[in-house]
Amino acid sequence: MFLSLAADAPEYRPGFAPRAGVSHVLFDFDGTLSWLRHGWPAIMAGLFLEHHPIRSGESPAVLHQELLEELLSLNGKPSIFQMERFAERLRARGETPPSPADLLAEYSRRLDEQIRERSARVTAGTAARDEYVIHGARQLLDQLRDAGCKLMILSGTREERVREEAALLGLADYFGGHIYGSPAEPSRFTKRAVMDRLLAEEGITGAQLLSFGDGPVEIEQTKALGGLAVAVASHEEVNGGGRMDAAKRRQLLAAGADVVIADYRDPETLLAALLRSA
Repeated sequence: MFLSLAADAPEYRPGFAPRAGVSHVLFDFDGTLSWLRHGWPAIMAGLFLEHHPIRSGESPAVLHQELLEELLSLNGKPSIFQMERFAERLRARGETPPSPADLLAEYSRRLDEQIRERSARVTAGTAARDEYVIHGARQLLDQLRDAGCKLMILSGTREERVREEAALLGLADYFGGHIYGSPAEPSRFTKRAVMDRLLAEEGITGAQLLSFGDGPVEIEQTKALGGLAVAVASHEEVNGGGRMDAAKRRQLLAAGADVVIADYRDPETLLAALLRSA
């Protein structure tokens, strides 16, 4: 059972203890730092609904929520995994699904159209960069860098896209060359393998690792390595409103998060709680 201070306040696991020895901080990208892809769950669920026959007695609203919960459970992995899971769901119902590759291509087309429009607004100066950065993230990064922490990004999105979008949003310089994403063949990509490699290369243990992510994958793997995991239940429709996405919150708590936050609205207080000496 978790203790909640308020509807939009950080939630700390009972028995939570700060980590004074943190030296490296790992961030997911989409939904954790970048808001360029906001609304992606609705796009994906909408696509799935187009291919999911509704039987007599089934509720479209319930089905939509089931699909959202299922696709969010794989948040943090490359999107092909969600396509494969949906195809499995249809086969289990006796349906013949589209190929996961075809589903991924159409999902990517729809999402990329929105990303291009948002990126164009930033490039043209009609939208501020921070309109598409999770609220308070830049201030958090400043404070972590000033504290001497080494910052890294690990995303399930294609690496070249992560690098391009981090540069567009003015975030790349915080991470130097430590921006990692999925390769051209995403089915062989796992965040755990990259995390294991990074710990070995940096000569640190999991106890020195702090991670921020909005998907169960990075939370579960951080905890498995002995790290401190902060879940960002960022809202998909309102950036900076301070409200958690309810479906994300449920899944991130279940994944074992030490702390769950809506955004980074009070980074100084958050970092004091996370990193102060015991």
